[in-house]
Amino acid sequence: MNEFEPKIIGFFCNWCSYSAADLAGVSRLKCSPNVHIIRLMCSGRVNEHLILKAFTAGADGVLVCGCHPGECHYTKGNLNARRRVVGLKPFLKAVGINSERVRLEWIGASEATKVVETIKSFTQAIKNLGPSPLNRRRK
Repeated sequence: MNEFEPKIIGFFCNWCSYSAADLAGVSRLKCSPNVHIIRLMCSGRVNEHLILKAFTAGADGVLVCGCHPGECHYTKGNLNARRRVVGLKPFLKAVGINSERVRLEWIGASEATKVVETIKSFTQAIKNLGPSPLNRRRK
């Protein structure tokens, strides 16, 4: 029997989270291959539509990573991302998608180990939840 391997989409801000992921790679830190990272200029560019589109395109989980509050290069972009993610969770629950399938994390540019730990813990959380209800037919 094959163990379930989740498909996770990660939306990472260019200035902090993506830089930390890049640093993790350059430092040769071992990281789960389950997360497909999409680099955005700011986590504030993530909206409800992008998250829902990730799920309908086959994602089992969505990870949104941005700069720490107060450190956003676009002043309040990360706070907009937080507002959108928090606001989307009740909707996800209402349509039968566990709200734990979406996670928001603040990761600074020098926090390569935090990227690795976040990806590892989120991958495990999604494995525990199983395939997304939108992907039950997937083998």
